[in-house]
Amino acid sequence: MIYWDLFLAFFIPNIIGYGGGPAIIPLIEAEVVGRYGWMTAQTFAETLALGNALPSPIATKMAGYVGYEVAGIGGAFIAVAATVIPTLLLMLGALGLLYRHRDSPRVKRMSQWVRPVIAMMMAWLTLGFLLESLNTSGTIHTLIIGIVAAIALIRFKTHPAFVVMGALVYGGVFLG
Repeated sequence: MIYWDLFLAFFIPNIIGYGGGPAIIPLIEAEVVGRYGWMTAQTFAETLALGNALPSPIATKMAGYVGYEVAGIGGAFIAVAATVIPTLLLMLGALGLLYRHRDSPRVKRMSQWVRPVIAMMMAWLTLGFLLESLNTSGTIHTLIIGIVAAIALIRFKTHPAFVVMGALVYGGVFLG
């Protein structure tokens, strides 16, 4: 039963999610934290931060980690398969259809409507992480990390992986 739950927890977000890893993460969080309770919001946020510091797509890293934590190597395999295989099959089918109709006004409008939905999902996820950080780390630490991260990203064009690693080091030193 746990393998079936793992499969569904990653299959559903990946089959209905559009826009890649960042758009799918809120859906995965809803399953892993909200529906099944395999992780707390804090643990999910920490896992996501660590996963973003590593190379490769975030959805597969999250699936592998959560699957392993929940049901060992078999769970990791099931979660990664549920993430990759259905999306690959759907993408191959949809790619041919979209390519044939790439000049269609309907296809262009559909793409324009999807972007705001993804932006709102990302904003909702960010707000959730901000509130979680304020509750667990406090206002001062959250502001320090946020301001330093914003300056590093915007002013100095620092790669996001280094910003995440810096925040992890800060958290380990001052919050650990």
